[in-house]
Order: sequence, then structure tokens, then C-alpha cells
Amino acid sequence: MLVREVNVRSALTRSRLFEYCVNPYAGCANACVYCYARFATRFSHPGEEWGSYVDVRINAPSVLARDLSRAHPGTVYLSSVCDAWQAPEAEYGVTRQCLQLILDAGFPLFLQTKNALVERDFDLVKRQSNLRLGVTVTTVDERAARTFEPGASTANERLRVLAAARGLGIQTFVFLGPLLPGISDRGDGLHRLFSAIGSIGPDAVFVDRLNRRAGMWPAVSRAVQAFDSSLLPEFRNVVFAPEQSAYESALRRRVSEAAISVDLRDRIEWCF
Repeated sequence: MLVREVNVRSALTRSRLFEYCVNPYAGCANACVYCYARFATRFSHPGEEWGSYVDVRINAPSVLARDLSRAHPGTVYLSSVCDAWQAPEAEYGVTRQCLQLILDAGFPLFLQTKNALVERDFDLVKRQSNLRLGVTVTTVDERAARTFEPGASTANERLRVLAAARGLGIQTFVFLGPLLPGISDRGDGLHRLFSAIGSIGPDAVFVDRLNRRAGMWPAVSRAVQAFDSSLLPEFRNVVFAPEQSAYESALRRRVSEAAISVDLRDRIEWCF
């Protein structure tokens, strides 16, 4: 893992999902093979494998303080093209500094991570009413998770942290995405996933399918080969088939049935 310190000119940027986003890092040690965010570093790290590098935006807190003083209030997404609590954060603490600044400014927050390190910052967020905190979980099959998202905390750790957050009165969500073809988008894998999150009872459950993203297929196909090569045709079809409506309709039906079984149907929010 190549970690380097860099400086940025801005830290609070516009987002298509919320009014703003803050990314304390560029690149991501989670190394998720399906990640769409690889596009964000295609010019700064040409030819380098996604997940093999992280740029620490070392001056992000000071720049963010300036940006916040000039911005109209709006929801801040932490983060959109990196995991703000990925491994280097334990050493650098850039995210924690940014989080404190955003809270002090009174901006609403939407926090999303795959790492248990977020629990370190519960002292900052536990009494906040304008904040949502969630974890991304693609599967509770730990061998699959290690293959497809090798640098992230285990699914059990993520869900444990989410349960702890709920215990502190924090508004929580789970992002189930992408659901992995043949692994967590149907059958026992899907029902185990919903059983795990049903025991926590998050306030919302966002659901997304595996989508085609630029540059991701070589890494995804290698991961599928390593996990179970028999699934490769199914993954290829889900990613590349020109007509996807049948798959999406069936996926919504299967997810709805699984959600009903754990009383979460009314909390589902579709992302496809």
C-alpha cells in the first residue's frame, strides 16, 4: 500500500447525492473490486491498481474550515469517493478533524463506511440529531467479503458497530450494495443478510444492484474466479446484458420477500 501526503485547494465540494461531500482521502485501502470511485484517481494514479494507494489530504481540515465559513448550510456526505474511516485514518485522524468542523458549523451529516474505526468517533456524534450513520454490507459470507472488499472490516464488525450506534440513539441505515450475483442477491445468501440486519433494526435500508462501472470488470472477474469461477457467467450477464429489467424486477421481488420476513419492508429504499 502506497500512502502519500498531498494538499488540496478545496475540501467541501458539490455532490449529486447531497448538497456537499467531503473526501479526506483519495484512493481507498478497502480495495473493493466493484468500486465506482476508481474514476476519481484515474489521472493522479494512471495505471495503478485500485486499492494499492491512498493519498492523505493532509490540509483538508484547514481548507474545510475556510470552505464551511463561506457555504450555505446543507447536508454533507462523508464520503463519496473514499471510505473516510479506512485504515490510514487510524494514524492521520483527518476525518475526525473534518467531522468536528462540520458538526461545529451545524451542517447535517450523512456518514457511510465499511470500517469499524467509525466507532472511535461516537463521542462526537452520539448527541447529534441532524446526522445519519450507516454501514455498507454486500454479504455476510466472510470469505466472499474478503475476496471482494479485502481491506474493509468484516461484515460482523460493521453490524456490531451499527448496533452500538443505535444504542446511542443515532439514526442509522444499512446500504446493501452491490448485492453480489449468486452470492447475496438471492436464496440463502440474501436471507442470511436480512436476518443479520433485521436483528439490528436500522432506520433505513438502501438496496443497490451490481452496476457496470468504468474499469471495474477486470478486478471483478478476477475476484469471481478466485471465489467461485462457476459464477462468472452470471456476473458477466448482470454487468453486460443490454436488457436488465427482468433481473431488476426479480431482484426487487426477492429483496422485498426477504425484508418482509424480518419486518423491514417499509424501510427499503431502492437505488436502482
